[in-house]
Amino acid sequence: MIALVLFGSFFALLLLGVPVAFALGLAAAFGLLASGGPGDLAVLPSVFTASVSSETLLAIPFFILAGVIMEYAGISRRLIDFASACVGRRKHGLAAVVVLAAFFFSAISGSGPATVAALGTILIPALVRAGYTRRHSASMVASSGSMGLVIPPSVVFIVFAVVVSDFAGVSIARLFVAGIVPGILLAVALMVACLFLPRTAPVREPVTAGASSPSSSGGGGAADPQLGSGTSWTGFGRAFLGALPGLLLPVIILGGIYGGIVTPTESAVVAAFCALLIGLFVYRELRPSMLFRVLVTAAAQSAVIMLIVGAASVFAYVVTVNGIAATLAEALLGVTGNPALILLMVVVLLLVVGAFVDAISALYLLVPIVAPVLLAVGVDPTTIGVMMAVGLALGLITPPVGVNLFVAAGIAGTSLNEAFRGIRPFFVAGLVVLLAVTYLPVLSNWLPDLMGF
Repeated sequence: MIALVLFGSFFALLLLGVPVAFALGLAAAFGLLASGGPGDLAVLPSVFTASVSSETLLAIPFFILAGVIMEYAGISRRLIDFASACVGRRKHGLAAVVVLAAFFFSAISGSGPATVAALGTILIPALVRAGYTRRHSASMVASSGSMGLVIPPSVVFIVFAVVVSDFAGVSIARLFVAGIVPGILLAVALMVACLFLPRTAPVREPVTAGASSPSSSGGGGAADPQLGSGTSWTGFGRAFLGALPGLLLPVIILGGIYGGIVTPTESAVVAAFCALLIGLFVYRELRPSMLFRVLVTAAAQSAVIMLIVGAASVFAYVVTVNGIAATLAEALLGVTGNPALILLMVVVLLLVVGAFVDAISALYLLVPIVAPVLLAVGVDPTTIGVMMAVGLALGLITPPVGVNLFVAAGIAGTSLNEAFRGIRPFFVAGLVVLLAVTYLPVLSNWLPDLMGF
């Protein structure tokens, strides 16, 4: 009865258009009322406050701040220039530029929608001009931006490490390392998917990000880039040197964590500080007068995430206290004891839940249910974390929510339905990678084991 009230009210609120965070909080309140009475609601503020006060989760707002600073500092344009110098003149080179630039930027922002917003204003107009349809241009950038959930530093890995700690211990550093190989596989799969997209005109020259960044356009989006610069060794060297400060940022972040010099939370602070120095004194596109706008943008993005974390924690608390998670886990194990079938059911569950709620909410909803089941059949927590990250990354491009597609469709000036129609080849590519990391644990564990995590 309590489970029916809890999950029924949650999905009913979603169907009514209530934001996910409020739907989670209200459903948790209804569940507490059904299980006890009005007096039980007094526990909600303490659970909410305790969840958002976690020292580990402090890494999230600082990583977001670093990503926003680098976006305003013009890093996205320089990463596109460098990606274009690497692969821009090859056949389908423009599509490869999209994936490669998103791969680089994901290693800075750790967020899918942020990557789409930073790169889409530059790359989507170039893709349309090169002959790709608007729906395929939007779907290509949206799908590439989903790598931000897998490539370290990933916000999803930080949250997963916190949520799964009640069932098994896995460090954020190990999860970050574990995401590298699957992230590369996802990038390769997306590049392959780009080969099957129709075009009405060939790409003659690589894209050069000759447009203004948010820093130089007042935050109002970039102008349409020009296809231009050559890929001589001189041009390549110039593009590499221009992008080098931005490329070094993830090296500093991850190197500090992997070397045991700083914790993930401390590395996020270092990342924000280094990004500020790069924007002010290296690229010199970030002016002191823009810092207030940067801080407001980062604060707004952080507030949304932390509100979801708090509300999802309250929901997870009700699920756990009332034994709902244990009951559902036992029911799942009762269906079959075959690990392969259980993994397949979890994959389907990830895709379904990810299509309706954001990745962080999905972690709080699913981890208490599926983690005990997967651990019971011998799946290690690192594989669970990577599998969930890849599966929820697909949720960023899956209807009816598809946050990345919302952003990309708005930039492309096309309807959301049109953008969804162009997502099929990228969804198939991501699904192949998801099944690979699910059934081949070596893909997640080889590198962290090799590095001693």
